[in-house]
Amino acid sequence: MSDMQACASTRNFGFFLVPNFTLLAFSSAVEPLRMANKISGEELYHWFTLSADGEPVASSSGITIPADGPMGDDIEATAMFICGGIDVHKYYNPQTLTWLRKLANRKMILGALCTGSYLLAEARLLKGYRCTIHWENFAGIREGHPELVVSQELFEIDRDRFTCAGGVAPMDMMLHMIRRQHGSELATAVSEQFICDRIRDNHDRQRIPLRHRIGTGQPKLLEAVSLMEANIEEPMALDELSQHIGLSRRQLERLFKKYLNCVPTRYYLQLRLERARQLLVQTSMPIVDTALACGFISAPHFSKCYRLIFGVPPREERRRAAAGQA
Repeated sequence: MSDMQACASTRNFGFFLVPNFTLLAFSSAVEPLRMANKISGEELYHWFTLSADGEPVASSSGITIPADGPMGDDIEATAMFICGGIDVHKYYNPQTLTWLRKLANRKMILGALCTGSYLLAEARLLKGYRCTIHWENFAGIREGHPELVVSQELFEIDRDRFTCAGGVAPMDMMLHMIRRQHGSELATAVSEQFICDRIRDNHDRQRIPLRHRIGTGQPKLLEAVSLMEANIEEPMALDELSQHIGLSRRQLERLFKKYLNCVPTRYYLQLRLERARQLLVQTSMPIVDTALACGFISAPHFSKCYRLIFGVPPREERRRAAAGQA
């Protein structure tokens, strides 16, 4: 496949496009490579796209990207990045997983953008490595692959595995790689071309800080919400929560009412149900196990609460997700 090869000094990157891949993550990975070539005046990087059958692939936005070829045993590349997105679990087919294992056996660097980490995990190629994934998929990948070390970092580079959170995180990962391979001056110049004020480190947060997400810097409220988020499977009683942060129950209720316009129990319930929704959509976990993982003592109680918040029962939510209606 000569059109997928470059000169010996060029690093050759493949991007395997999974249907419904995230276009932003893909372009955020490719554009820094293009700009590094332009600024340096050299072909430091070459890239190509693959799909399972060599046909064009539609992204989650509906924009279709052509593939340079199908996956195959004759692929030559420095690294292969799996570009995931919506409903990546629908594409766990034996042919793709076998192909990925063959690439790994050839000591090729394997990477993942957004939910691409799921495919590497299904192929058993992340065991023993630190990896990451988009924050919305933490619960799903941890439940499906409890053996993995999944971090909440922006990106993870662990030996020959490169994984990142998606969104614009691939740009940070590629800039980090360019800096390591060709120096800070080139990486900074590439960053400036994309109006990035800095190259984020892998330890930067994936999510907006909690104080911005909930719209307040009130320290006791932030502490309470952090405890809630950390205790989903075994929810804390309101009195216990109050004791941990050094407030009375009534004071805690006033804080939630003033800043979040709801009582603490309602806010906590919504957090647990949001986690449940992620598990329903991202995994095949039985509904009763999903209920238990989110702190509900019975499936009927879970179903009643779920319908109250989301307007549909858990089983219908999963059916819609499977049909692509979620």
